[in-house]
Amino acid sequence: DPGDPGSNPTSGPPVHGACFSLCLCLCLSLSLSLSLCDITQKGYEKKRAKLLARYIPLLQGVDPSLQAENRVSGPAQTSAVAPKQQKPRPANSRDERFRSDVHTEAVQAALAKYKERKMPMPSKRRSVLVHSSVETYTPPDTSSASEDEGSLRRPGRLTSTPLQSHSNIEPWLDRVIQGSSTSSSASSTSSHPGGRPAAAPSAAATATLTGPAAHAHIGPRLRPVSGGSAGSGLSAPLPVAGVPVSSRVSSKIQQLLNTLKRPKRPPLKEFFVDDFEELLEVQQPDPNQPKPEGSQMVVLKGEPLAVGIPWPPSLLAALQRWGTTQPKAPCLTALDTAGKAVYTLTYGKLWSRSLKLAYTLLNKLTSKNEPLLNPGDRVALVFPNSDPVMFMVAFYGCLLAELVPVPIEVPLTRKDAGSQQVGFLLGSCGVTLALTTDACQKGLPKAQTGEVATFKGWPPLAWLVIDGKHLTKPPKDWHPQAQDAGAGTAYIEYKTSKEGSTVGVTVSHASLLAQCRALTQACGYSEAETLTNVLDFKRDAGLWHGVLTSVMNRMHVISIPYALMKVNPLSWIQKVCSYKARAALVKSRDMHWSLLAQRGQRDVSLSSLRMLIVADGANPWSISSCDAFLNVFQSRGLRPEVICPCATSPEALTVAIRRPPDLGGPPPRKAVLSMNGLSFGVIRVDTEEKLSVLTVQDVGQVLPGADVCVVKVEGAPYLCKTDEVGEICVHSSATGTAYYGLLGITKSVFETVPLTAGGAPVSERPFTRTGLLGFVGPDDLVFVVGKLDGLMVVGVRRHNADDVVATALAVEPMKFVYRGRIAVFSVTVLHDDRIVLVAEQRPDASEEDSFQWMSRVLQAIDSIHQVGVYCLALVPANTLPKAPLGGIHISETKQRFLEGMLHPCNVLMCPHTCVTNLPKPRQKQPEVGPASMIVGNLVAGKRIAQASGRELAHLEDSDQARKFLFLPDVLQWRAHTTPDHPLFLLLNAKGTVTSTATCVQLHKRAERVAAALMEKARLNVGDHVALVYPPGVDLIAAFYGCLYCGCVPVTVRPPHPQNLATTLPTVKMIVEVSKSACVLTTQAIMRLLKSKDAGAAVDVRTWPTIVDTDDIPKKKVASIFRPPSPDVLAYLDFSVSTTGILAGVKMSHAATSALCRSIKLQCELYPSRQIAICLDPYCGLGFALWCLCSVYSGHQSVLVPPLELESNVSLWLSAVSQYKARVTFCSYSVMEMCTRGLGTQTGVLRMKGVNLSCVRTCMVVAEERPRIALTQSFSKLFKDLGLPARAVSTTFGCRVNVAICLQGTAGPDPTTVYVDMRALRHDRVRLVERGSPHSLPLTESGKILPGVKVIIAHTETKGPLGDSHLGEIWVSSPHNATGYYTVYGEEALHADHFSARLSFGDTQTIWARTGYLGFLRRTELTDASGERHDALYVVGSLDETLELRGMRYHPIDIETSVVRAHRSIAECAVFTWTNLLVVVVELDGLEQDALDLVALVTNVVLEEHHLVVGVVVIVDPGVIPINSRGEKQRMHLRDGFLADQLDPIYVAYNM
Repeated sequence: DPGDPGSNPTSGPPVHGACFSLCLCLCLSLSLSLSLCDITQKGYEKKRAKLLARYIPLLQGVDPSLQAENRVSGPAQTSAVAPKQQKPRPANSRDERFRSDVHTEAVQAALAKYKERKMPMPSKRRSVLVHSSVETYTPPDTSSASEDEGSLRRPGRLTSTPLQSHSNIEPWLDRVIQGSSTSSSASSTSSHPGGRPAAAPSAAATATLTGPAAHAHIGPRLRPVSGGSAGSGLSAPLPVAGVPVSSRVSSKIQQLLNTLKRPKRPPLKEFFVDDFEELLEVQQPDPNQPKPEGSQMVVLKGEPLAVGIPWPPSLLAALQRWGTTQPKAPCLTALDTAGKAVYTLTYGKLWSRSLKLAYTLLNKLTSKNEPLLNPGDRVALVFPNSDPVMFMVAFYGCLLAELVPVPIEVPLTRKDAGSQQVGFLLGSCGVTLALTTDACQKGLPKAQTGEVATFKGWPPLAWLVIDGKHLTKPPKDWHPQAQDAGAGTAYIEYKTSKEGSTVGVTVSHASLLAQCRALTQACGYSEAETLTNVLDFKRDAGLWHGVLTSVMNRMHVISIPYALMKVNPLSWIQKVCSYKARAALVKSRDMHWSLLAQRGQRDVSLSSLRMLIVADGANPWSISSCDAFLNVFQSRGLRPEVICPCATSPEALTVAIRRPPDLGGPPPRKAVLSMNGLSFGVIRVDTEEKLSVLTVQDVGQVLPGADVCVVKVEGAPYLCKTDEVGEICVHSSATGTAYYGLLGITKSVFETVPLTAGGAPVSERPFTRTGLLGFVGPDDLVFVVGKLDGLMVVGVRRHNADDVVATALAVEPMKFVYRGRIAVFSVTVLHDDRIVLVAEQRPDASEEDSFQWMSRVLQAIDSIHQVGVYCLALVPANTLPKAPLGGIHISETKQRFLEGMLHPCNVLMCPHTCVTNLPKPRQKQPEVGPASMIVGNLVAGKRIAQASGRELAHLEDSDQARKFLFLPDVLQWRAHTTPDHPLFLLLNAKGTVTSTATCVQLHKRAERVAAALMEKARLNVGDHVALVYPPGVDLIAAFYGCLYCGCVPVTVRPPHPQNLATTLPTVKMIVEVSKSACVLTTQAIMRLLKSKDAGAAVDVRTWPTIVDTDDIPKKKVASIFRPPSPDVLAYLDFSVSTTGILAGVKMSHAATSALCRSIKLQCELYPSRQIAICLDPYCGLGFALWCLCSVYSGHQSVLVPPLELESNVSLWLSAVSQYKARVTFCSYSVMEMCTRGLGTQTGVLRMKGVNLSCVRTCMVVAEERPRIALTQSFSKLFKDLGLPARAVSTTFGCRVNVAICLQGTAGPDPTTVYVDMRALRHDRVRLVERGSPHSLPLTESGKILPGVKVIIAHTETKGPLGDSHLGEIWVSSPHNATGYYTVYGEEALHADHFSARLSFGDTQTIWARTGYLGFLRRTELTDASGERHDALYVVGSLDETLELRGMRYHPIDIETSVVRAHRSIAECAVFTWTNLLVVVVELDGLEQDALDLVALVTNVVLEEHHLVVGVVVIVDPGVIPINSRGEKQRMHLRDGFLADQLDPIYVAYNM
């Protein structure tokens, strides 16, 4: 029965198996044809309905869950494939056998209240879905099987358990989601007010991004910027072209939103909200909640222990007496799995064999001539459940030898569930010897040596086999000296706590004797009675009745092994009958099993029984088993008063037991209690609310000689009121005495002093806490309503794990999950307990059925317990960790869940409904005006945040800057004055130089290109030319060729030949958007652009003129073009932002020269220098360093194309070492490749002579927050190769200014500060110490370049901000770009990006807005000019931020947390869609383990960011698209997800 989560052996045919399987096959074949696309969705629906119509007599208007009641019972047709011909069970015998009817009906009625809510079903990749056929699937071992095992194999007539009439496999909804066609923050407020929605340009064709490995990426969509966009002054994307917004994914998200819109419980009362800290809501008690109203309880006293009876002075004295005076009397009969009596141990044999063992233990075991054991030593007893005889001999042998037996379970494998904890117990008890039998020892796992293996966490043990032949007979005159009456420890019983730790409860000789006496009196045991015992004889009631008390009374115990019960659940009843047993000891599970098997047995009689002791009477399910058992067996001689539930606890031993009337017991009682009252710890007999009640039976009276009281569970042990639930405490001489070796918790458990309301102790004597929750009812009967171990406190209410299991089981029991294979526990997430339910799913249950069952379980638990389930997981049959003797090892299951090792096959998370203590969403305060801000800063003594690089005016090193304003002039001057000075070296993957260019060679090649442009392409001055080249010298020559003839070059990354479909449209788009009149390229790429494959991706007829420059004639141009003014356009720089926006900026000749001059001064670049560049040369600073700077400063550039690193990772670092480069530039993706690819090879590189000590600065070119973890691990890793510790730094640039900061060679080292991540969400900077909670390290992004001025402005009011305030970074410099270049020339919308003015203070200066959040902070360091140094910290792009719950989140922060959550998460990206947070994780592991991540991801984001994840998408490695700078393209990912192009492994929709 579910209470003892073993479960039932197979019996009885299924009621509805075959038809169900038939429907399943039909549906599957249909779904298959649907997925293979030979049937339309509509046709699918029609065909499916038609096929199923015959099988589903749909009762109109009746909830499907209730139709099961009107079962059509018909003769079950047996078929040839039936494995066992068994009598069919009448179909209408509902499963009332193990749950009180009330509960099942309550659950069904509760479910009927919910109309079938459509929840979005998770989608799973087919490969994860494929179950092996049911035939080949091994069902769980029978210990946890259930009554309609193998239901698919036995066709029977259908009883109308309908498959729900609507298909939930893929709900194809026609709803179109209105909404997020704008940027990532579009689902909420946008970051920059004051724009008009933009008009969509015709070129918004779905174009795609190219990447270094673009063929591995999905094809995302690009949108060119045309002016502003929806409500945002910054470039936000236009409506996504080509995303079917009503795609499958979106319809599911819409369903999810619909389910989330339903108001859950009334919102909690507001607590205390400080805008600065996000305080979690503290649940305030509801003023209307039930409160206890009774008077204070009085201590309940049991009847006195009988006097005048000649009790034996000790248990061993009793054993000696019976062993010598009644040696033939039977003591214990052991049975085999066929139910035959294998051996009967007589009292004489027990006495002689125990003596023999005691003698052997004391005299024959030595180590180094010392006795191995001393009196009081602990010894482990390792005996299987099938061998009670040897166990009994070992137990009494130890007692006779004054050793302390510690019975434990037989370890089956090296790593049993909980075995480590048992090892800890043995270690802490100092156990060095284990006793076992020959057979058992042979079966233990062995090491190579043939010795018994050492189990994980166990101390080294010597194993002693105690079969007769290994023992020595003691001499005649030898007598053990056992003192067995005092306070000394008699034995230690193990107990596993809720957390999974195993502790040993010590029981003294005095307690042992008192327990036996009390049980003898309470149960009226008499000499030579027969007792049938089905329980585990190693501990608890099985040990107390079947091994100890039985010997005191010379009783005969028939021990029924668990294995026999599995084969024949009726065995115990048959034995009661054949041995005319007077007493039987069972659990409710055993009664339940025998009910299922008793059909054909007419000849059993239970009339001999005077007591049927139900050992787990404290379980909420025991009442239904007792009732149902009595119901059936009353006709076979079972008298109602015979059933005696009892309550036990490892600490207090027997707490209470019901006695038959002839022993003076009052009549039994039941209580029907309100579940709601119980959750507040109050007893309310329920009258009106029939749905959520718990029916409990009494567990009888207190044991003779014991006092009992009930104390409050939390805090000091005050007595409860009479109508209050608390923990039952016992004072008696028959309880355990301590937890072995654990003084602290022993004191709180075994030495509790209950207090009255006034605080006075109730008695001088200490009480023992039992761990049972309950109350004392009428007639002084004890009622138990739960266990402390199963208590889950959610908010302010208490729920019992067992009750939740009962509710789950009442939802269509046994159809989808194995009965009794359900675990319920709580995990702490965000400072509150959250309920998790894990069940084993039958192999034949379809995805859809399981999902439906899960959603109904949620509804049932919600209705009956008014509590939400945080996570519901189904795992494949037989995979949950087992406890000894069946059942589920709860703490191990919980451990696996938290470690992501549970491997579920279905998961449903409901954080939206459960998590009610999130901080309140932030209300935006009315903003302080810009003027007050300045005044406030002045008053506070804070400076306004502004900083600038060195002045350019003082830094001119020659008149070169004034003489040659334009780059073409500089190149001609260099070709004239230093013709043979080398400017460029290009390396290939092998590290060999493939092409070089001196000043004069470059000049001549540029002239040739200019001539070709004017003659071949007939271009005019000012025409735009697209340069589509691989990285190399050709690209540079073509660029200067364009400048020479007055054309405007646009560099474009060439398409990837293996992935034209996604990379070519981007090329086409840039060519079109930039209005290029001609394409310059190489022969190979020209062929590619016009190829047949290209024709499939774009319209190849619309290319402008394509000129290949591979073999153009050597010609000079008549005159080289000189721009009439410095403001003439020099080139266009096109780039795709991470938010998926294609933006081109205009660079004038003046800006181009100024950029080169600033970089030259910052990095001290002279003709004698060599620098190594490993960057893509197509946009931003990468382009400037690759094409412009060498010509301007005359230094030599060693060019390393990043693509070459894919075949030779060490290429860049080898080049740096070989050319002794002092300055080198790379991107994050290059740095990551080196860190990952060369991590283990630094030794090899050192051998090859790679030495990086020449490097002064290694700069990462980036447009994002510095990635500290990556730069630090890179520095650490290559320190071995001489890389100086402070060499690595980052740069910062953006669209409006490609180089704002660069570390350079002079100036102080970059500084790192730690800021509070919670404050950042509120747009504030709060500096904290390193290592403080919620701290986030930020490093400054290099030094501000000469001539650049930076200010921090408020994003909304555009007023200046103070030092260390977060705002938008604005920049003013001679090398700012002059504007966006767009199709329609709508510059007005973006004018304020390039020509913004402050709203207060210095309103004259023209600034460009970068679109990045950051802050300036004055440091203690001095810069080159002797001033205090101002550091600029970049926090992140405004466009990327997510606005959720009124706060601003940076995706990278959430992603960092998620990647830390589990070792198999390789990468992560987040975005929002219709206000839901979507987390995409790349799984670096087995697909079967994918679902482990769902709960872990949800937990970590809740804990660290106070956000509820809406959707978790698990994909293969490499799916998250990355651009050439190594930045995640989150918007492309979002588009791919919504268009259903990701082929995810699993998509979980959190409810």
